[in-house]
Amino acid sequence: MNTRRLFLRHSALAMAGFGTAPLWMQRAIHATSPAGRKKILVSIFQRGAADGLNIVVPFAERGYYAARPTIAVPEPGKPEGALDLNGRFGLHPALAPLKKLYDDKQLAIVTATGSPDPTRSHFDAQDYMESGTPGRKSTRDGWLNRALRAEPQASPVRAVSIGPRLPRSLRGPNAAVALNAVSEFRVQEESAGMALESMYTASRDTQLSGAGKETFEALKLLESLRKQSYSPANGARYPQGRLGPSLMQIAQLIKAGVGLEVAFADMGGWDHHTNEMAQLPNMLREFGGALAAFAQDMGDRMDDIVLVTMSEFGRTAHENGNRGTDHGHANSMFVIGGSIAGGAIHGQWPGLNRDQLYEGRDLAITTDFRDVLHQLASSHLGVANATNNFASNPGIPRSAFL
Repeated sequence: MNTRRLFLRHSALAMAGFGTAPLWMQRAIHATSPAGRKKILVSIFQRGAADGLNIVVPFAERGYYAARPTIAVPEPGKPEGALDLNGRFGLHPALAPLKKLYDDKQLAIVTATGSPDPTRSHFDAQDYMESGTPGRKSTRDGWLNRALRAEPQASPVRAVSIGPRLPRSLRGPNAAVALNAVSEFRVQEESAGMALESMYTASRDTQLSGAGKETFEALKLLESLRKQSYSPANGARYPQGRLGPSLMQIAQLIKAGVGLEVAFADMGGWDHHTNEMAQLPNMLREFGGALAAFAQDMGDRMDDIVLVTMSEFGRTAHENGNRGTDHGHANSMFVIGGSIAGGAIHGQWPGLNRDQLYEGRDLAITTDFRDVLHQLASSHLGVANATNNFASNPGIPRSAFL
């Protein structure tokens, strides 16, 4: 991979891998017109291994309550009980904002999904999931970078991550940007910046010159966005924390019409080995509130947007001695959008009896997470070679939620 990177010391921006794109702004403007609006994919990573069994609660499964005598979410109708979805599964009550999305068929849930690799290491599991190649450490690019179609005249901000550094998911040969927040972005030391711009654009190395020109076009674009105040639409209110502000930045970029195609944000703190019942509700209030606010803010634009959530692995079926859970295997993924087959639980449920558990301790995987990514890349973004990029064992059919 021959990727050039430019890091600007005095900004929150890091840019990677530009080709030549003199008409990117015209393409971005066209892409946001009613006739030619781009499809957009937003990926949310829950770092730390979220407890899928207490997020999407299998309340009809007696084994769930037997395995978790003190931390299980009560059945629907009981105090602090699960929010019934289909008579078998319910959402944690802290995810009440997502129940409306489910009822409006804008939320689909894929249960018992995850990576077939058996590792219980956070670092390795996150790496495998973000690369989209479980068990293979030699992969140099990320799944979200591969989900971008090669375009000679693409916006330099077509792929954005909210955060201080580019995540594994977005690394690769296609252009990608990492920034902390649009509202914080500014080009400092203007004279030095102008000199650096002149140096790059005047270079005899045409690839470097093109990269420098695009970099400074993006710098100016983001600087202009910083000066614009942003007010969420439709009464949406993003919660404080990490994920809410991140999704609000993504919403601002989408509405600005800068040619955004894929976006990434993450939220840590899901590794609840102790006292899970005191920690998980607060995490889920922020998580669910942020996702619901984003969908409300985007309104009918959600017809062109799909948001997917994932976590490196799930938690043990049984609670531990500290009223928490340990590193497990299968989990759940949320898929949110205006054009999906929502209002349904997808995937085959493996059961929680001891003989049904993976290694006698974890929810078993019946859907390879790459099958979900394949659908997003092929059916939503229209990536022609998605089968090669996200190949896995046969899982849920392509029409499952798209």
